[in-house]
Amino acid sequence: MRRFARAALLCLGCGVCWLLYGLGQLALSLEQEPGGGRERQARDPAAPGARRQGGGGWAAAGSTGRGEAGAGRYNYMKTHPSEKMHLAVVACGERLEETVTMLRSAIIFSIKPLQFHIFAEDQLHKSFKDILDDFPYEGRVNYTLYPITFPTESAAEWKKLFKPCASQRLFLPLILKNVDSLLYVDTDILFLRPVDDIWSFLGKFNSTQIAAMAPEHEEPRIGWYNRFARHPYYGVTGINSGVMLMNMTRIRRKYFKNDMTPVRLQWGEILMPLLKKYKLNITWGDQDLLNIMFFHNPESLYVFPCQWNYRPDHCIYGSNCKEAEEEGIFILHGNRGVYHDDKQPTFRAVYEAIKNYSFGDDLVHSLLQPLELELQKTMHTYCGRVYKMFIKQLTKSIRHLYARRSKGR
Repeated sequence: MRRFARAALLCLGCGVCWLLYGLGQLALSLEQEPGGGRERQARDPAAPGARRQGGGGWAAAGSTGRGEAGAGRYNYMKTHPSEKMHLAVVACGERLEETVTMLRSAIIFSIKPLQFHIFAEDQLHKSFKDILDDFPYEGRVNYTLYPITFPTESAAEWKKLFKPCASQRLFLPLILKNVDSLLYVDTDILFLRPVDDIWSFLGKFNSTQIAAMAPEHEEPRIGWYNRFARHPYYGVTGINSGVMLMNMTRIRRKYFKNDMTPVRLQWGEILMPLLKKYKLNITWGDQDLLNIMFFHNPESLYVFPCQWNYRPDHCIYGSNCKEAEEEGIFILHGNRGVYHDDKQPTFRAVYEAIKNYSFGDDLVHSLLQPLELELQKTMHTYCGRVYKMFIKQLTKSIRHLYARRSKGR
């Protein structure tokens, strides 16, 4: 009888625990903010500009005091990772137009809702807001603006590493603490197919992988890392961080192997020691640090094919991205400023076409056909000779978009 009573009490205790857990989860879900609205006000203590307790504060770039931006000034909208695709970009200097064009390309074809996390210098915020508020989102897109922020004790050093603000991307897992997964892209990225498709790589990660990037080069004979690097790098030719898909929950939890200590370090612990050890040997700043990190932790990286991060190096010396030759270019990366000069007119033509496209216009007559005519004028260049790669996937994306719209009527 006593045994029966003890068993009953044990079952009752377990039931109470599960009930309390369920109520806690319900309360947590009620704290999530609704999906409407473009810019959100929240109270995330990890939001950029907020004070951190203890010695490791964050400082807005250009500020003179710790936490000067104020805890309630910039805020993050909490969402369930399955509800939206989170895309982050960092814009400084004269990158406003380029960033807006990238965001336009993401909006045109994507299926699931998008949440943009835009890290920008303070003087750019009003311009971003004025432009983005005029976009016809149709309820599919939200954005949040953040200041540029680095750990207070080393803000100046991080800000000047490589290009202004470029190393901000390293701190996204520590700033966006409530975001489970994130796609970071440089400002000079153009999406030629839905963001949903690269987002789906998250489901292909194995149990050890925390991030996905593309190789820096396909052809070792023209590779930079394998010829010139003075530090460890991933794989044969290194990796390019202009398109970086991250499971940030795994990043925050992982303890990384390194060549500084036998003790494994977490993401927030390893960045500054890496910079101190290699700052005299790195050329490409934060990308080099990522290469060093994944050299020591290769099992943590998922490598996607080159057509997901297609750059001038893939065609200026002759075509060397076989996947793009077969399937077309999925994501165009106009590094080296090729959108804004005449060195690579093929890349510039795609950029100008998306920049000048008006939402709601017919994509075939207003975007695709004029673009193809411009690309045909670039056939005197190596990249122009393979111009059909630049519109092969774009044509499919437009066709699929119109097919989805027809089914939705």
